[in-house]
Amino acid sequence: MGRLFLLTLEGHVYSCKYCKTHLALADDVLSRSFHCRHGKAYLFDNVVNVTDGEKEERIMITGLHTVVDIFCVSCGSIVGWKYEAAHEKSQKYKEGKFILERFKILGPDGSNYSIAQEAHIGGSDGDDA
Repeated sequence: MGRLFLLTLEGHVYSCKYCKTHLALADDVLSRSFHCRHGKAYLFDNVVNVTDGEKEERIMITGLHTVVDIFCVSCGSIVGWKYEAAHEKSQKYKEGKFILERFKILGPDGSNYSIAQEAHIGGSDGDDA
């Protein structure tokens, strides 16, 4: 195995909840209105220290998307997915963007998210059906 190079981010950082590897800056959050199987999910413009899984077609609330799961480079935990392609014209803005599942990351203040914190799951403009 080769040497692992990690980017360390400055400022308010979201990190992997399992190993605390930096993943994204709070300034790169585009939307906090997404949902996934575990509750809230955030749309990011940029994410670091992740590796991509295999491309797959996934049917979500907003239609068919080509996505790759993204994994923390340090511990290998799945932390979200990246939109490779959106098949609906209205969803094209997601292409090249990242979803981090709030349940799997620590917030900028080090806070952990649990499903119990969310009174109502569903009904958003989010995806993962």
